This record gives sequence, structure tokens and C-alpha cells, in this order.
Amino acid sequence: MGSQRSKTSFLLHVLYLFSLLHKLETKHNTHHSHPHHNHKNSQSSAANPKLNQAYIALQAWKKVIYSDPTNYTSNWVGPSVCSYRGIYCGPAIDDNTTTVVSGIDLNHLDLAGFLPDEIGLLADIALLHINSNRFCGILPLTLSNLTLLYELDLSNNRFVGPFPSVVLSLPSLKYLDLRYNEFEGSVPSELFNNKSLDAIFVNNNRFTSVIPSNLGMSTASVVVFANNKFGGCLPPSIANFANSIEELLLINTSLTGCLPEEVGYLYKLRVLDVSYNQLVGRIPYSIAGLAHLEQLNFAHNMMSGEVSDGICVLPNLTNFTLSYNFFCEEQGLCGNLTSMGVVFDDRRNCLPGKKLQRSKKVCDAILEHPVECEEYHCDNS
Repeated sequence: MGSQRSKTSFLLHVLYLFSLLHKLETKHNTHHSHPHHNHKNSQSSAANPKLNQAYIALQAWKKVIYSDPTNYTSNWVGPSVCSYRGIYCGPAIDDNTTTVVSGIDLNHLDLAGFLPDEIGLLADIALLHINSNRFCGILPLTLSNLTLLYELDLSNNRFVGPFPSVVLSLPSLKYLDLRYNEFEGSVPSELFNNKSLDAIFVNNNRFTSVIPSNLGMSTASVVVFANNKFGGCLPPSIANFANSIEELLLINTSLTGCLPEEVGYLYKLRVLDVSYNQLVGRIPYSIAGLAHLEQLNFAHNMMSGEVSDGICVLPNLTNFTLSYNFFCEEQGLCGNLTSMGVVFDDRRNCLPGKKLQRSKKVCDAILEHPVECEEYHCDNS
């Protein structure tokens, strides 16, 4: 019964979003020639308590937008909030006779300011997109009031402070994008206990500590950690990701140790990128079972051993990069992947007879001391 209610709730959100996106498209096509709605809309907004709350919130926000180079918010005047640029209205999800502010799109406007506490008055919004601006400061705790929020895109701004735990309290959130900000400290394990999130982008911040050991408890299909300083090993619990994860990007996250065999259990995986880390040891044999894999990148690590033919014959592989490691053998078709239309880069390894390889002296120093992953112990404390 609970599962059925969950599916019904999800369907309502999807229908709501389709309705909203249609209204977004309609308004984008008309707002340049018709910047204001008719008087009937103005009168209804003044008589609607929810739109009045939105008016209070948006006026408070306008006051703390200190720079608006394109004067985009210049028409944020008066109670007719549905005529404001970047503000989109639609029927309330629980009452289609009541008009509410259902989405905000202020992407790529170079706005500078911060998010005021009054943002929590916008309790009906499903989409909040403010990427590529100069918003700064910390996120207000009142964001927790946005219980219908489906997509939150705060990327490419100047937000600071620890991981904004307030986002963990948003029950409807499916898409979380925090990339390219100045968040710091650890990423809370609670993020991966969230069963509603489908996409998690926390790349290009200042996060440290280690990747939480409960990473695989998430049901997300896309997780991007790239360009942070996590360190530690990829936890074997990643195996729990098997039923959902399709794209996993861990580029330049200071990962150490061997890749666990459990990576090969992620049977839906299409993209795996662990480049620019300090990984050692061989490629897990289990990766040869990832039939959906399209892109595989091990570049700029300290991995060694042979490259298994089982990986090179994966049916959907289109891009395979293992440059700047210490691999010493390519089995079977791995030696001629480019002839099969696969983008392949094996430069700067220790492959006999191949061009652009490391020197014998450098290779011998590493290969004389092979890493046995079965005996390698990693401390993720």
C-alpha cells in the first residue's frame, strides 16, 4: 500500500512538471512581446493568499540582489508575481483551481546577492534553478519548507559553508546540483540514505574527508564527486548501487588503494571515470561483465598489470582511456581497439612494442613491486 502511494505521488509530480514545463515554454515564447499579463491575472494574484506569500518572498529576494547587469528583475514590481521574468505559475498540485508560483528559472544572469529567509514562503515551487550567477553566503534553513521541490540547481555560484544539510530534508527532491561552489568539509552519509534522489552533483567544491561508506545505499542513477579532496578508498559497499547507478564520476578526488571487485557488480553502469587519482593495482576482472559500459577512464593513476580482453570486447564500449599508468600487457583485441571504432588511449604505460610509453627504468621501479589488491588494506577512517 505504501509503495502504491509512493508511485501515485511520483506520478503526480511528473504530471505537475510536464504542466510546468509547458507553461515555461509558453512564457519564454511570449514574455518579450507581452511582458505583463492581463488585468484578470493581476487581480487574481492579489486575491490569492499563496501568491501574496510569493510576493513577499520575491520582494525580499529582490532587495538582496545587489547586482543585476541585465536588469532582468526590473519588472519584479507589484503583486502580479506571475508576470515577473523568471517566475512561472501553474495550478497548485493539490488544487488545480488555485494558481501558485510553481517554478523559478534565473539561470545564466550574472546576478549577485544571496537567498533570504523569505525564500521559504515559496512552498509550492517544484523547480528552483539559479545556476551561473554570483549568489553567495549560506543556504537559509527555511528551504526546508519547499516540500514539493523536485529540482534544485545552485551550481556555478559562490555559496559557502559546510554541506547544506537543509537539502536533506526535502522529501520530493530528485535532482540536486551543488557543483562549482565553495562548500567545504565532509559530505554527510545521510545524503546516501535518501531514496528519492536520482541525480547528485557535488563536484568542484572543497569537500574533504572520505567518501561515505554507505555510498551504495543511494538509489541515484548519476553521482558526480569530481574535483574534491575526499581521499581514502572506494568502499566495497558500492555494490549496493547495482540496481540504480548508471554514471559514476570520481575524477580527481584523491582516491587511493585498489578498485574493489564490487565495481563490476554495477550492471547498469554506462560511465565510469576514476581518472586523476592515486589508485593502484590491477583492473578488477569483474568489470568485464559490465555489458552496458560505454565510457571507461583510468587515466593518471598508478595502476598496473594486464588489460583484460574481456573489457575490450564489451559490446557498448566507445571510449576507453588508461593512459599514464603502469599497465604492462594488453590482451587480444585490446592491442587494436581503434580499428574497431573505439576511442582508445594507452599512452605512457609500460606496454612493450607500443609508442609513447614510459621508460624502462621508470617501469622497472614500479613493476618490481606489484601491488596485491587482496592483501591491500585501506583505512577510510
